[in-house]
Amino acid sequence: MNATVFGISDEALAILQKRTTLASGQTALPGGKVDEEDAGLFSPLLTEFREANEEVAFPLHSPHVHTLCTLEPFVSQYRLVVTPVVALLDDISVLDGLRAAPGEVAHIFDHPLEALLEPELARKEQLVPLGSENWPYEAEFHNFTDASWLGGTYRMHRFRSTASPVKGLTADILLETVKIAYGRETVFQRWGPGQLKTFAEVQRAVEAATTLSQPTPPPGHIVPATVVSA
Repeated sequence: MNATVFGISDEALAILQKRTTLASGQTALPGGKVDEEDAGLFSPLLTEFREANEEVAFPLHSPHVHTLCTLEPFVSQYRLVVTPVVALLDDISVLDGLRAAPGEVAHIFDHPLEALLEPELARKEQLVPLGSENWPYEAEFHNFTDASWLGGTYRMHRFRSTASPVKGLTADILLETVKIAYGRETVFQRWGPGQLKTFAEVQRAVEAATTLSQPTPPPGHIVPATVVSA
């Protein structure tokens, strides 16, 4: 599996979507599973642009889209390894052509990247109402819960947005992206006590737990007993 983080240069926004299939109602980055046609050295890139085109009509070839890098893989709740691809968009007019795929994507929206470092920066956005279905929490911009996971803690972050909450794996990918982009850490404590921080650490812990028993994943962010590479 792959997920694409599209950043808009002038405003430093991330393009997100609210799914109607798979993780229904969840906020996600454009992306999906590697097909046979994508196989090869550049498979993460091919997959990401193909999936982004299918899901939100993002152009397959554009002089305004610049692929920057891939990030270290993240383990998804669907027993797959997710490899984030980071790309920069230098012309915001490209967004005018985005369209949600019927039956797959309910809504397309963006979120200011810097507001993931400092959640109060989202105040200028037209956020969903406090206490609404899309933000049923007391915290104004950001909250988190900790759950026991693989001998440590998993911290589930949630960010209030203009649509559905940015949380879980999507939030984790964006938090790593924004840390690299801005060169600084969050104003809140990103990690839970004893939380595994890298893919290698998670992989070793999952493999060790498999020899003993089926590990119990945290609510909303399931890591399986076996890590399967896409």
